[in-house]
Amino acid sequence: MAGLLYLIYYLVLIYSWLIVIRALLSWFPPKSGSTVHPLRKVLFRVTEPYLRFFRRFIPVIRIGSMGFDASAIVALLVLFFFIQVLVRA
Repeated sequence: MAGLLYLIYYLVLIYSWLIVIRALLSWFPPKSGSTVHPLRKVLFRVTEPYLRFFRRFIPVIRIGSMGFDASAIVALLVLFFFIQVLVRA
């Protein structure tokens, strides 16, 4: 059972890093012909279902003409809480 917990722990940890990388890439949008564009598409496809769940409850925070999407932060906090539960199990 401990091996399964370690596997889940590492998968959740990797998924949280994917969300962080996606958030960083959103600050610097790549051009459609760049080498980063396919990576961004894959990250979007993998992380969007989880983040979409939080976007239903957390509106975009408007600061002047810019918007701040706090759903990634809340989603990461939930994942980190889940990681702590796994570590203590």
